Amino acid sequence: MHYLASTAIITAALALGALPAIAAEGKLVLYTSQPNTDAQQTIDAFKAKYPKVEISFVRDGTPRVMAKLRAEIEAGAPQADLLLIADAVTMEGLKKDGRLLAHDKADVAAYPAGTHDPAKFWFATKLITTGIVYNTKATLKPTSWLDLTKPEAKNLVAMPSPLNSGAAMIHTITLTSNLPTGWSFYEALQKNGALAAGANGDILRQVATGEKLYGMIVDFMPIREKAKGAPVEFVFPSEGVSAVSEPVAILKTSKNPEAAKAFVDFLLSKEGQALALKQGYVAAHPDVALPAGYPGRDAIKLMPFDAAKALADEAAARKRFSAIFE
Repeated sequence: MHYLASTAIITAALALGALPAIAAEGKLVLYTSQPNTDAQQTIDAFKAKYPKVEISFVRDGTPRVMAKLRAEIEAGAPQADLLLIADAVTMEGLKKDGRLLAHDKADVAAYPAGTHDPAKFWFATKLITTGIVYNTKATLKPTSWLDLTKPEAKNLVAMPSPLNSGAAMIHTITLTSNLPTGWSFYEALQKNGALAAGANGDILRQVATGEKLYGMIVDFMPIREKAKGAPVEFVFPSEGVSAVSEPVAILKTSKNPEAAKAFVDFLLSKEGQALALKQGYVAAHPDVALPAGYPGRDAIKLMPFDAAKALADEAAARKRFSAIFE
């Protein structure tokens, strides 16, 4: 495990505030899983810096974005220049297939190892962690993942299924790779009556209404809802959390690679990372503050995660989870 705050001395952090002098112009097409509002804000901020670039976007969930892209690749006519999607495992698959363009000059000096591809084919833009949400009427106030296996939580835990969610699969692989109990943790959850179904929004609804008292969920949802008065609390467990990083990458078939590199540089800059904060997310850059309602970065432990290994292990993890819960 390492803390979100980098322990290295960051000598080049300020340099990220300055964008490279690329005379970017022409058209760009972005395929993204960002919410529409976030995608438009991102594009507007980029265009303010690069007014000669005409950028359009296609927005959908990561599985549908990838289905569209793969169909275009199959037809020999990929339309996207850039991808900004949910997870690094999907990016690793594209990298393995030779579909991505490395951005060798991208400045990642301030970023902790593990938040970008070492060969610079993809780069994290945010850190969306998964922890524990609980209803404030719950008698057990969890601080550890193992608390969800206690008798007080019997039949009261809900979580997204990794069979239906890429982020949930990353969470499952991260926990089983880092918790001393490994897959025994999920076996204990199943024996304790945990329900593995539904998306994050459904998990939040179940816990907020008291239908369930505990859930595994992405951080920003319960933190935002608590601020609106919902009877929920969010916990970053003591052992650490998993994270998806909403990585950005350039397609090897991009018709405008220089403008695409400028877009990546903008997202990695302090200005681009400040936009992630404004949108209510944890920026990947360790010098950017966290949104309201979050603890300090040094209070959040990020479990180690190897996207390439996760890609290789995904089929086995899917089979193992199915054997436990179905």
